[in-house]
Amino acid sequence: MEKSKLKWEDLEKNARYEPLEEELEETRKQKRSKIKMEKQENKNIEKIINLQEINRKNKEEQEKIRLKTEIANLKKQEKKKQENNKKQEKIKQQRQKQKNKKIQKQEKLKNPEIIKKRNKNKKTIKLISIVFAIIIAIFSVIFAITNINNANITKGVKIEGIDVSGLTREQAKEKLESIYSEKKKKDITLKYEDFETTIAPETLETNYNIEKATNEAILVGKSGNIITNNYGIFFALIGKKNIKVETTINEEQTKQAIEDIQTNLPETIEEPDYYIENDKLIITPGKEGLKILTDKLLTEIKEQQKNINTNQETIEIPAEKAWPSKVDIDKIHQDIYKKVQDAYITKDPVEVHPEVIGIDFNIEDAKKILEENKEQYEIPLQITNPQVTLSNLGSEAFPEKISSYSTRYDGGDKDRSTNLEIACKKIDEKIVLPGETFSYNKTLGARTTKAGYKTAKVYENGAVVDGIGGGICQISSTLYNAVLKANMQTVERRNHQFITSYVPEGRDATVAYGVTDFKFKNTRKYAIKIKATASNGVATISIYGIKENPEYNITFETKTISTIPVTEKYIEDNTIAEGTEEIKQKGANGCVTETYIIKSLNGQVVSKDLLSKDTYSAMQRIILKGTKKN
Repeated sequence: MEKSKLKWEDLEKNARYEPLEEELEETRKQKRSKIKMEKQENKNIEKIINLQEINRKNKEEQEKIRLKTEIANLKKQEKKKQENNKKQEKIKQQRQKQKNKKIQKQEKLKNPEIIKKRNKNKKTIKLISIVFAIIIAIFSVIFAITNINNANITKGVKIEGIDVSGLTREQAKEKLESIYSEKKKKDITLKYEDFETTIAPETLETNYNIEKATNEAILVGKSGNIITNNYGIFFALIGKKNIKVETTINEEQTKQAIEDIQTNLPETIEEPDYYIENDKLIITPGKEGLKILTDKLLTEIKEQQKNINTNQETIEIPAEKAWPSKVDIDKIHQDIYKKVQDAYITKDPVEVHPEVIGIDFNIEDAKKILEENKEQYEIPLQITNPQVTLSNLGSEAFPEKISSYSTRYDGGDKDRSTNLEIACKKIDEKIVLPGETFSYNKTLGARTTKAGYKTAKVYENGAVVDGIGGGICQISSTLYNAVLKANMQTVERRNHQFITSYVPEGRDATVAYGVTDFKFKNTRKYAIKIKATASNGVATISIYGIKENPEYNITFETKTISTIPVTEKYIEDNTIAEGTEEIKQKGANGCVTETYIIKSLNGQVVSKDLLSKDTYSAMQRIILKGTKKN
């Protein structure tokens, strides 16, 4: 019991002291907090005092600056005021001087002796001026009359920088013709990076109007009144009379040459094209590439021909990257759509109406196909065959052979022969209606290995190289001659860069898919059918139809206007022994030709018309020069 009591007392005692400890701790905390707050307050007071001190110093500094500025401004104003005072004083002095001079002058004028002397001086000056003017007039008249009677060109006169002083008209003309004739003989070399080609002077047909220039030169100082003549003579004497020679070129032929160069330019632009193959429409979207700036190049060629004082014969071809036109599927549909029609013949008048194969395609489906990124698109066609064809009607539809033309080729060259055979098969049995235009490129389509074409020799970049479809130009040229003999109209045709071996000059027709086409229009009354074969080294194309009345006999005449001589080019080759040479390309002369088409009836010539004027470049002879050391 005692033990329990003690424990309770201890507990009571502890309970009594515990609150006091807590109170003391709380008091200590409050004290510490108060001290902390006092310290913080002291710091804040110090900051405020510091800021006030800084502001005070800033204000003092600003006040100093303001005072300095005001003092400087006052000094400037004072200086400006002094300068103005000086100016005013100077002006005042000048005015006073002018006033004094005026007074002195007025006083002199009142003096009779001075007045008399002044009048005398005036008369003397006037007399001297009149005498001097009379002397000048006399000499001018004598000078002008002497010059008018002089048959020679006035001293100092130049024509395109060439001095013709003292020459007669004929002498000046002879001198200029000698200089310009040399320039007219030179080829113009055109270059784009590694590609190089030439335009022959025969293509340019540059004409210099020397007659007009020499006439103008002889009239300097002789054509107007005395004043005008003397002015002209003086102008010539100080070297200011330089007469220009009017220069022209054959722009049409030069543009044609530029188009040919465009065809051969590496990475040339290709425009979109299409053709039908069986039951598919094949569309090629074209290809971005280089396009020659024709107008700019034409201008540069003109300037080069005009400038007699330059030896520059090489012109950089201005070309830029260009993009092909967008494929116009609506236009293509409009071009190829045909409604099916049976063939028939009317007797009176006799008219042949060949069958028409129905062709159509879904434009919206085609547009979806064209959204893909491809080098070639195949659009499915809806083909409807007629029930009656001209074949069903027999030979009655195309009873007569209107014309025929044949060319020879090397049957031993299997790949080239294959290309010729494919081309003939493509155009064989083709019917062309009256008014319809036939396109060789659209009929043959793209020249690809898939279409069966082989690699054979072609003209490219001024040389003979291997290319897909080599040889098909022989078939287009053969067709061209058959078309001419059938008296039909040529719509598009271009000669080769070089002379061909299979047809006479002026009678070839080159083609390049997407670039150059051969087209003709059936201008006859009736439909015609093409028959084409290539076998045993002979390609023959015939035109069948109904003969007209009259039916002309067509012949040709070709004149060589000029010959373009072959040039040589040496290329160093380290695979050939030093001191030896090998001919890589034989080369050949070029020429300029005029071809005439002659129509005869019953042995009598009815007409003879210029068919074309063609320029064939000289093929460069390339010689490899050995550099290999032994």
